[in-house]
Amino acid sequence: MEIRPSVLCPIDFSESSRGALRYARAVAAHFGARLTVLAVNDPILGEAAALAGRDIHLPEDTAQEIDRFVQQTCEHLPGDGVDVRREVATGKPASEILRVSRDRSCDLIVMSSHGLTGFRKLFFGSTTERVLRETAVPVLVTPGADPGPNELEQVPGIVRRILTPVDLTPATARQVRLTRGLAESLGVSLLLLHVIEPLRSLASHPRLPTVEAERRYRAEHELERFVASTPATLKPEALVAYGEPAEEIAKVAADRDAGLVVMGLHSSPVLGPRMGSVTYRVLCLAHRLVLAIPPAPVETRQDPLEEQLIRAAR
Repeated sequence: MEIRPSVLCPIDFSESSRGALRYARAVAAHFGARLTVLAVNDPILGEAAALAGRDIHLPEDTAQEIDRFVQQTCEHLPGDGVDVRREVATGKPASEILRVSRDRSCDLIVMSSHGLTGFRKLFFGSTTERVLRETAVPVLVTPGADPGPNELEQVPGIVRRILTPVDLTPATARQVRLTRGLAESLGVSLLLLHVIEPLRSLASHPRLPTVEAERRYRAEHELERFVASTPATLKPEALVAYGEPAEEIAKVAADRDAGLVVMGLHSSPVLGPRMGSVTYRVLCLAHRLVLAIPPAPVETRQDPLEEQLIRAAR
């Protein structure tokens, strides 16, 4: 029996999370996935009610709010038979998002980069960064001002081109394979980018020009190899840039009209054990959809995301 994929969408009832929910529903419809909508209550709400001697049913009230929010958000979307389920949790937002993702065996988390202020808030900025640092499944982060698609057919027009920044570590091959599958599934073009950071500590070293030339040659050679193995229908391109990674990624995304940036969350000799902070900075600068891909599961040779992309591209 084929196991259905599962998508998790945390919301805080803001307009930003409404846009994320529309993307999550479009993804679920595209892959025939189950969609779980999660709201996380702040423990302070229950404590405040108890201190005031008020008898409130916070989980039940929140569940009803989820139902209303989903209905209002998706009422004008075409009926596609998406299996939507609700989940209410209490605690720290990032911890609960990660826990529910594990407990429900989710294949993808879709969340907004920004949310509400006040008691019922997910602190989406810091929450997003922590989720990116600790997630075991891919995370699609939507810009705060993005209203999301009204129908699945709008997604390729929103994406237009996929930008994939690569660091040319061994994990790059998987990142490129997944991006190819996504580009084929959506019918959009693909741009590979490698950013060479300045060697500031070698600013006065006599071999600096040679080192820089070698780094560029290696980057161009590796990128050309990936482009050569990519179907011509995707119109693959490669680009080498110099500077601070997040700033250059955001600049290229704007210059080349890329609506989706696919980032690897694997370890990097330059950027540290997890690239969540770089990905989050790209979110802050680029105002684009960002798909963050964690390392491949080590306990199995199967790659769930790659398998789903292959099925969708057929």
